[in-house]
Amino acid sequence: QVQVQESGPGLVKTSQTLSLTCTVSGDSITKNYYFWSWIRQPPGKGPEWMGGIIADGAAYYNPSLKSRASMSVDTSKNQFTLQLTSVTVEDTAVYYCAARVPGPWGPGTQVTVSS
Repeated sequence: QVQVQESGPGLVKTSQTLSLTCTVSGDSITKNYYFWSWIRQPPGKGPEWMGGIIADGAAYYNPSLKSRASMSVDTSKNQFTLQLTSVTVEDTAVYYCAARVPGPWGPGTQVTVSS
């Protein structure tokens, strides 16, 4: 059974780029039946799907992110990543990764953006 685990910096300053990594175990990230996704949940708000990527690198993003997000797959490490540029305090959230949506998420990683 595939499992995912998020990792990230915890604290980022405004205008910087946030980089998060999702490590996959239990299966290969190269399998094309997965849609590797990032979801976030700001405090007091509902979850927001940010984007997803498949093994060949084709990525799809939530238009609300206004081209600030980019995702990539690292097959050598069985990981996929998210970069979010020009962060603001509104990007403070718990960030989750998933092998598919809908589907189970990882445990999540808290990201706080400070000014």
